[in-house]
Amino acid sequence: MSDAPRTSEHAAAAPDKKGDDAPTTSSADKGQASETSAAPSKRAKEAESSVTTSKQDRAEQAPADQESERPLEMRTSPLPPPPEPTDRRYMPDSFDISLATSYPADIRLVETGPRERRQPMAGFEDTFTDIVDFILRATHRIWDEKAIGYLYEHYRSNTRVIDDAGVVYGRDQVIANSVQMMAAFPDCRFFADEVLWCGDEDQGFWVSHRATMVGHNKGWTKWGPPTGRRVAITCIANTYSHRNQISDEYVVYNTGSLLKQLGYDLMEAAAVERASRPKQETAITPTSGGAQRLHGQGRPTRPYVAFSPDFDESRSLRATLDAIWNWRMLDRVDQAFSGSLRFNGPTDRVIFGLGDYKAYLLGILAMFPDLTYEIEDLQWMGNDDEGYTAAVRWKILGTHLGHGPYGAPTGRPVHMWGMSHLRVQDGLIVEEWTQSNEFEVLVQIAPDPVGTPSGPPVVSPGPEMTGLG
Repeated sequence: MSDAPRTSEHAAAAPDKKGDDAPTTSSADKGQASETSAAPSKRAKEAESSVTTSKQDRAEQAPADQESERPLEMRTSPLPPPPEPTDRRYMPDSFDISLATSYPADIRLVETGPRERRQPMAGFEDTFTDIVDFILRATHRIWDEKAIGYLYEHYRSNTRVIDDAGVVYGRDQVIANSVQMMAAFPDCRFFADEVLWCGDEDQGFWVSHRATMVGHNKGWTKWGPPTGRRVAITCIANTYSHRNQISDEYVVYNTGSLLKQLGYDLMEAAAVERASRPKQETAITPTSGGAQRLHGQGRPTRPYVAFSPDFDESRSLRATLDAIWNWRMLDRVDQAFSGSLRFNGPTDRVIFGLGDYKAYLLGILAMFPDLTYEIEDLQWMGNDDEGYTAAVRWKILGTHLGHGPYGAPTGRPVHMWGMSHLRVQDGLIVEEWTQSNEFEVLVQIAPDPVGTPSGPPVVSPGPEMTGLG
């Protein structure tokens, strides 16, 4: 909705050697060969000369764009990633094109036909006015109206989707997972909470879409039969799109909240999920070199950057998050966050104020004392007068060595990742929305089935939501 520039989508063409190794024949030789007797050896030479001449004639008549017929080399990866929006000039410096201006009423979502563009969007359908409108309208078509076939229009055939349960390659699997989720929640609807974007029609658009899915569980899910219960869960999806199609997506759901609303115990559900995976996936001796946060007995790998009251979109946010997570400098919370902070986190955590927020951070650090935090993607929009809204995609690597809400230490390596939306006003973070693969972390540290050797955390794709969710 990501999930980087990324490289050219065309494989390199093999070198054209046509005609390079073919023997050459002069015009005199050709004439002599045509006038020779019918002796067997001379006829053979004549035939060889004729074939060579024919090859040369075809080479001379070949069009200049003969390269299009060259065989393509095999790709080294299923999908080249899109480029990273590292250039500040691609970040919008206002909210002129945003959720507030592109989504004033539901009636706009059902309008059809060409409409006036609000920004250049080469290759996109005429009905979309801007990139925010593209995300909102496409999501409405697919999920609210159940026009699933629009996924063929808006997703490339080799799309890569990374969600909290694993990696999905290919548009067909995206469609299959979407259908399964719709079957479980046939009346589901998506309500947009925030849409951040950057980029342009040449570079492509990066969008971070936070939405709330509402529906009733009237069909089967991977966890069991219909419960009839109403659910409302938050998800954040980062997508890269170019010329009307999405090629890369990172999406994370509030799966823990979903399971709780359906009536499941999270720890029991995590144990069942781990037990349901093939034995060979949990029978391998775990190997882990540990989180690379320190150089030997030295300091954290990145230097500590002191707090500055002069807010800078990229530098301030990166330095603040690095100081808190990698340097364990929780005093930075008092300096960079508003005293009236509201935090909305995984599994429906809602925290007000800095004291409880620091207690939440300490709980994570206590469970994974060697954790290292890394920002994988950062984009923002806004200005000093109106404030800023930023989207951060991050990952945490660590070892479950401490006590906390996830239970007794297991000593297992853990990969946690997620996305955060931060709202900045007057240089301070006043609101944070974060979703992570928290339930998958519980699966990674859940007890192994009886009689099964301990193994490393292995993720397997499930019937999760994909498709502009």
